[in-house]
Amino acid sequence: MIAIETFVHILDLVGTFVFAISGAVAAVNRRLDIFGILVLSFVAGNVGGITRDVLIGAVPPAALTDGLYLLVSVMAGLITFFWYAGIDRLRSPVLLFDAGGLSLFAVAGAQKAIEFGLNPVMAALLGMLTGIGGGMMRDVLLAEVPQVLRSDLYAVAALAGASIVVIGDWLGLSYGVSAPAGAALCFGLRFMAIRYGWHLPAAHLSARQRAETDYSDDGNAR
Repeated sequence: MIAIETFVHILDLVGTFVFAISGAVAAVNRRLDIFGILVLSFVAGNVGGITRDVLIGAVPPAALTDGLYLLVSVMAGLITFFWYAGIDRLRSPVLLFDAGGLSLFAVAGAQKAIEFGLNPVMAALLGMLTGIGGGMMRDVLLAEVPQVLRSDLYAVAALAGASIVVIGDWLGLSYGVSAPAGAALCFGLRFMAIRYGWHLPAAHLSARQRAETDYSDDGNAR
């Protein structure tokens, strides 16, 4: 029987790998050199976990003390650099790997927060932050608006997956049950949102457009 700590570590490493793939693919799409690709791989794969560890007091963060995190990030970057054509054959590869990393990090982050004694609400929120942190930093470095602020149910999916882990812990369920369920829910929501365009309500007019609309309606500036 695998201990919870070992299971969380495995999820962390797998999540790091798939998020690092998403970062590397995004870097290749923006025509970065191999160093830039490796940097984006590490950032996308580890910033979420580093942020989580700093906030819960697990310092220094695991990504900076365990060489496996750097190793899997570099492997993901190199695989993408040399075999990008194979990866790119996947439908929407960045979104696919991003959704996988999001689900794994969300459940692992929530469980680690629970282990450090956070209350259920904060544990779920920290699980969400673990999932979205790497993708946000990746997009910032690529000078893009972070997907979490514009994508279909990105943060909501992470929060839903983390909440399943928290609820499972509250009900006394095994992490081996709640983690797969939470990851599946998160990935499923994200996949369905991408495929069918599910999204939260958004503002359709900018402040300037609204001002211009008000002016044209009244004939006077407000």
